[in-house]
Amino acid sequence: MTRRPMAPAMPLNGPRFNEFIQSPKVRVIDENGENLGVMYTREAMAQAAEVGLDLVEVSPNADPPVAKFLDVGKFKYEAQKKANLARKTQKTQEIKEIKMRPNIDDHDYDVKMRNILKFIGEGDKVKVTLRFRGRELSHGQLGMQLLQRVQQDAAEVAKVESYPRMEGRQMLMVLSPK
Repeated sequence: MTRRPMAPAMPLNGPRFNEFIQSPKVRVIDENGENLGVMYTREAMAQAAEVGLDLVEVSPNADPPVAKFLDVGKFKYEAQKKANLARKTQKTQEIKEIKMRPNIDDHDYDVKMRNILKFIGEGDKVKVTLRFRGRELSHGQLGMQLLQRVQQDAAEVAKVESYPRMEGRQMLMVLSPK
């Protein structure tokens, strides 16, 4: 029993190349970036093979699709390197939480404000949580005044994303960088 050689698998990710290009005609660009015009896919594959490269579909949605003479392995490697670099340089925005009490002292307030401004400066959002205990709950206006003071002190660098609201025994406000 003789086995037939297996055909290469259709690329799952990345561009289509050589025999996987489904269009009968393609617009061809050679290895030097010169436009060779529209030609049959088989003819273009033969020309690419003569140069020792693959025919790679770079713009499959064009009419006709645009294909280029490239080395597929090198093309995929460079695309992967570019994606890794983009992922490495992107900044994820975190939510930092600052907890306060309605009857906070001036020095403690200054320390909390310094931390809020530092977090905002680093590009993070800040969730200011004001905890009420016992009878403090009946003086919600004190908490509202404190959060408005925080809002005014951070107005130069931050904007209010979520205005102060009560959730159970705590009042919440979210600030984000301008």
